[in-house]
Amino acid sequence: MEKNIDENKQGETLVLDKKEGNQRKLFIESYGCAMNFSDSEIVASILSEQGFNTTQTLEEADLVLVNTCSIRDKAEQTVRKRLQHYNAIKRTNPKMKVGVLGCMAERLKTKFLEEEKIVDLVVGPDAYKDLPNLLAEVDEGRDAINVILSKEETYGDISPVRLNSNGVTAFVSITRGCDNMCTFCVVPFTRGRERSRDPQSIIEEVNDLWSKGFKEITLLGQNVDSYLWYGGGLKKDFNNASDLQKATAVNFAKLLELCAKAQPKLRIRFSTSNPQDLTLDVIETMAKYDNICKHIHLPVQSGSNRILKEMNRLHTREEYFELIDNIKRIIPECSISVDLIAGFPTETEEDHQDTLSLMDYVKYNFGYMFTYSERPGTLAGRKMEDDVPEQVKKRRLTEIVKLERKYSELNTRNHLNKTVEVLIEKASKKSDLQWSGRTSDNTVAVFPKEHYKVGDLVNVLITDCTSATLIGKAIDYSKNN
Repeated sequence: MEKNIDENKQGETLVLDKKEGNQRKLFIESYGCAMNFSDSEIVASILSEQGFNTTQTLEEADLVLVNTCSIRDKAEQTVRKRLQHYNAIKRTNPKMKVGVLGCMAERLKTKFLEEEKIVDLVVGPDAYKDLPNLLAEVDEGRDAINVILSKEETYGDISPVRLNSNGVTAFVSITRGCDNMCTFCVVPFTRGRERSRDPQSIIEEVNDLWSKGFKEITLLGQNVDSYLWYGGGLKKDFNNASDLQKATAVNFAKLLELCAKAQPKLRIRFSTSNPQDLTLDVIETMAKYDNICKHIHLPVQSGSNRILKEMNRLHTREEYFELIDNIKRIIPECSISVDLIAGFPTETEEDHQDTLSLMDYVKYNFGYMFTYSERPGTLAGRKMEDDVPEQVKKRRLTEIVKLERKYSELNTRNHLNKTVEVLIEKASKKSDLQWSGRTSDNTVAVFPKEHYKVGDLVNVLITDCTSATLIGKAIDYSKNN
């Protein structure tokens, strides 16, 4: 799976405004990618109609749900520890029910219920609308499970409840599932085949968010660039569509333009991209509209053509370089971030050096970097020996991280003495006297609060920086405010 913007977040407890008349209490915690956090908002919306208000107090909850991630073993082990904690509390609160949602639920299915007996409810990513029926089963004293993957479900008809929202930024899901069978990735097996959401429902959600005061959205998908709406159906079945469906189809570049034109002052981001699907028309659309943020998360995973082939990545090192060259030619100010895996099976020192030389060529602004973690059920897990020693993986990762930090700092310093537009999101973690926000290219900036407020778009003169954070002073409001 390619990483979304908040992939490496730890568990986050989500809370929404209370609905009058609801008597039951829901505690929901999310791990993993931005898609999981978005899905939790859908779950909260569905359960709000079933009499549940959310709570931050675990001990008083009637229902505890953990939305899980299977991308790495560490993520699964973290969830297991949380489940042990839930069950310790459940012993003092027998009415409490515990459920597992998301990718880990899909991967392990009945193991939680039958073998380990640690949860009452197991719900896969495509079965959230079945929660009312499953909860009825649980209320009758029976375990409940639905991990059936869907060919149609996009939750386009569900209005998500914005959880723990700052009222400024929001996720908008546009696709579900993934057709790219990367050998290291479990997502196609836990989230199913790729399908796209009706663009009209997306635009309606975008307009609704703007009307509620939101200033920035992130279009989400396992692979947003392969978005393709032709009236419904799986991406893989597009070749069988009618001539009319093909002529009126909406691809990602068109969707991006529709969103940009719908609300010209709303900032638009997207994640995650795949090199094989990021086409020139997407880059040109980004350049055309000021409100589309100039940042692309473009996972490569390895710089070695041999390893890319072993990973079943459908692009080469040379094709990736060509794409990078086009981005920098069409949008010179665009920042680029990356996912990298150190120590994939059979990776040699030469392969590793290819990754480092690729990083030297691209000079990434930031990245998500990990050692290889074998995932059961993947092709690599079934067919390839995890043969790179752990100490070698860690050494290679250290070298990757060091090089990434070098270029991250250089890119951050390039903002010095320049004026940048910053969207204020929250108070700075280090000082209540300063605001924190992000530039169009996704760099964090802090500056004195003065008379500005959360949600303002402000022009900030950058006077100093750390390795990853800009420090400056607000000059005035942006023309887009």
